[in-house]
Amino acid sequence: MRTVQIKISETDFQKYNLGSGEMKFTDLVEVIKQEYARQALLECNEIADKVGLSKMTMDEINAEIKAVRDAKTNS
Repeated sequence: MRTVQIKISETDFQKYNLGSGEMKFTDLVEVIKQEYARQALLECNEIADKVGLSKMTMDEINAEIKAVRDAKTNS
């Protein structure tokens, strides 16, 4: 097994809850994946706000889904 040493600020260390300072690589990968997912979700929410999608009702969303499915069925 190999060891990799990474320097990280105390702020980021606490922000990402990196624990005792020693962790498995797979755990670090999971922390990074979760952060990317969180950032992507925030970005999606911003885009939805900008284009008005965040104001859609459930009925409107369901109608959009139905229209796409119907278009696929009829093509």
